[in-house]
Amino acid sequence: MKGVPTDIGTIHFVGIGGIGMSGIAEVMHNLGYSVQGSDIAEGYVVEGLRKRGITVHIGHAAANLGQAAVVVTSTAVKRDNPEVAEALERRIPVVRRAEMLAELMRLKNTVAVAGTHGKTTTTSMVATLLDAGGVDPTVINGGIIESYGSNARLGGSDWMVVEADESDGSFLRLDGTIAVVTNIDPEHLDHYGSFDAVKDAFLQFVENVPFYGAAVLCLDHPEVQKLIARVRDRRVITYGFSPHADVRAENITTEGGTSRFDAVHRDRDGIEHRIDGIALPMPGRHNVQNALAAIAVAREMECPDDTIRAGFARFGGVRRRFTLAGEVDGVRIIDDYAHHPVEIRAVLSAAREAVAPGGRVIAVAQPHRFTRLRDLMEEFQGCFGDADIVYGAPVYQAGEAPIAGVDNHALVAGIKARGHRHASTIAGPEALAKELASLIVPGDIVVCLGAGDITKWAAGLADAIRKERGS
Repeated sequence: MKGVPTDIGTIHFVGIGGIGMSGIAEVMHNLGYSVQGSDIAEGYVVEGLRKRGITVHIGHAAANLGQAAVVVTSTAVKRDNPEVAEALERRIPVVRRAEMLAELMRLKNTVAVAGTHGKTTTTSMVATLLDAGGVDPTVINGGIIESYGSNARLGGSDWMVVEADESDGSFLRLDGTIAVVTNIDPEHLDHYGSFDAVKDAFLQFVENVPFYGAAVLCLDHPEVQKLIARVRDRRVITYGFSPHADVRAENITTEGGTSRFDAVHRDRDGIEHRIDGIALPMPGRHNVQNALAAIAVAREMECPDDTIRAGFARFGGVRRRFTLAGEVDGVRIIDDYAHHPVEIRAVLSAAREAVAPGGRVIAVAQPHRFTRLRDLMEEFQGCFGDADIVYGAPVYQAGEAPIAGVDNHALVAGIKARGHRHASTIAGPEALAKELASLIVPGDIVVCLGAGDITKWAAGLADAIRKERGS
């Protein structure tokens, strides 16, 4: 099958340090393409690309293009970017990230994982099970898969596993042989304009599946249930906790950060098959739900039971998905990417399951984008029920201008108005360390939540608390 020829010249990625861009760049580099890029700042992703032999410039300048023959951008990169402007002036093709990913997918059968939440973890789980089954897929994910040390890997088979990002509608370019939809919630309304448009986009994503493929859909989510009713001419495999799901979980328990459950798979003839004793080294029902999606894909690809069990047993997780960032005096510090109310609620529920008897769940939430906080303020104010103590950090702007009355003070005021007894604002990482140094006791879990630089707070928090305590 003909794909992108490797002799097209140098491919320049603008914003190569982005988690989505870096994965495509790495896979193309490993395929033999000449790849380079630029980003606004250093970081662990940029460092990893350089270690793999990819040139990365820091800062955006026309001179960075050099002899580039193609320029790849994300939707976050505007036309007035100096590198994009230079490419247009020189009539160098400028393509979107999703278009380049779609070209790579044309070479493969693909599992494409979409959904408002959970797609990164689910993509990682699918990749892990297929790895365990000897499928050896190429993988491009939206987060660092700990067992790879990267968010991408070039496999040797004709299968590919990709995270399909719905944020700008570009996932509709990604035609999966197997399409997974984890959930559909009101998000990215700045792009779509309405929730109805979001739902229509997911329907089109499913209908892009070829006649010989399948859509793997979460039956537990009400909007996905409605989506199922609209799918007329594609095969659907459902998963979830519902007894009506084709793949469901039973006997779920959590102990010591490990979720244990049995999976029941109903085939096309209605015959049920059990996979008992699955151990997933992650807490939270939402992670069991993600695992069911991966099981549905693995069963569709005829992976045996022992392979599925073994794959989950060695699942190393995804960076910034309930990741242990540090420990201090018997207190665990967790770093998590959750930045939507549904995600925050799920992560704090998992923390509640994982906390030691007598321990407390302490949430440190950094809202991501003023527009998201404005549009979902009530949902944010109501999602902290499983946290004993809540700290609201200043909003991570992500390039947005402030909005009057939309900030961490408004968030915390609403949390307290809903009856939460221990919610307050926090100014920054130094203030947080000082506050926690006199507050935490052995058995507590501190969960740092957000898609911004809260991850840096989490990384340095244990040492900062020790310093405050003089230990």
